[in-house]
Amino acid sequence: MDYIKERIIEIGRPKAEMVKDLIKKHGDDVIQDVTLGQVLTGMKGMVSLLTCTSKLDPEEGIRFRGYSIPQLQELLPKVHQGGEPLPEGLFYLMLTGELPTKEDVNHISEQWALRAQGIPAHVYDVINALPKDAHPMIQFNTAILAMSTESQFRKAYLTGMDKKDYWGPTYEGVMDLISRLPVIAAYIYRRVFHNEQYIDIDPSLDWAANLSHMMGYDSLEVQRLMRLYMVIHADHEGGNVSAHATHLVGSALSNPYYSFSAGMNGLAGPLHGMANQNVMHWINKMLREIGVENPSVEQIREYAEMTLRNGQVIPGYGHAVLRKTDPRFTVQLEFAKKYAPDAQLIQLVDKIYQVVPDVLSKTGKVKNPWPNVDAISGSLLSTFGITEYPIYTVLFGVSRALGVLTQLIWDRLYSLPIERPKSQNLQWFIDKVNYQP
Repeated sequence: MDYIKERIIEIGRPKAEMVKDLIKKHGDDVIQDVTLGQVLTGMKGMVSLLTCTSKLDPEEGIRFRGYSIPQLQELLPKVHQGGEPLPEGLFYLMLTGELPTKEDVNHISEQWALRAQGIPAHVYDVINALPKDAHPMIQFNTAILAMSTESQFRKAYLTGMDKKDYWGPTYEGVMDLISRLPVIAAYIYRRVFHNEQYIDIDPSLDWAANLSHMMGYDSLEVQRLMRLYMVIHADHEGGNVSAHATHLVGSALSNPYYSFSAGMNGLAGPLHGMANQNVMHWINKMLREIGVENPSVEQIREYAEMTLRNGQVIPGYGHAVLRKTDPRFTVQLEFAKKYAPDAQLIQLVDKIYQVVPDVLSKTGKVKNPWPNVDAISGSLLSTFGITEYPIYTVLFGVSRALGVLTQLIWDRLYSLPIERPKSQNLQWFIDKVNYQP
């Protein structure tokens, strides 16, 4: 047996028993009050999910198993000293709750490189049957569903097994799926944007570097960027759309491919994973309308104010939970200043950062005027040559697999039941609060 699976059993079985005992002894305890406003405005702030992989703190930002992004940069194994942490290490941390050794990371890299070569031919046939001008997320998600023919969970479930063992084939399916996502993403990228000039996997490279290589970028800087991008987008607590959708569909015992596909349908929305594209469109529109390539701080301020006056939002700013600058924005800006300090696009992003929080604050309507991860991620990719905006959400999706699929394994370890909240019609809410129009 894979030694990582043995470690999961050691860690997971006692926690699964604890969850069962917690429900038995305290299942009727009241743990929070819920307001009508929370229910009718997207359930914000309601604790309704068990997620162990990460936690979003309003003041500190994302923590993966308790570790902040700066701590991960220091503690996770790297290819080169002073480089970016390897996503394989974050996967191991989210999976076990323990910091990995370099050997653990190498083991996962080798496993993923081996499994990545098992994509059946029909998956490529399905992609190729789609129009090239279909959005890359359509092609990506269709390929994910096409790969579900290889689901180890589905095969194991049909043969019959104890539900406490469901996590095992789920783990195998997750490992298969994560290993293959970079291959699919790169294939779509080369199909759509590089005249079908495909590049084979290099088993000697780590997971993120292989993605960079198969996309056609072999510089050390882009490999480092891809490692950073994969780490910081990997998870964001359980209530965001892609994580929640993956969990919800998985709660019906749908296999990892079906579950992850549901999450990717959510990620494709403009309020979620497609937000980085919206940022790039806003920046380019601003440059066109101002009429200069290097606008001044005052010109940016005037344009930002005009955007708000026109009833539009400034994409990349604000967050449903955070109340400070997103640490994921900060580490990307630091990366850019380290490896591309003279890049005009990065300097522009920095100028926007100097202006927009103040513009938003002065409206008196914005709880969080600070930039989030999307405010710079597209600009950073573009600076290093990946200028095709539609692929950005696909890259986000490859990364997000690390967290949501790790949590899917834990959902099965905990034997969590199907998710089934209660709903009511409008009259019920009116009567509940004695509403008088």
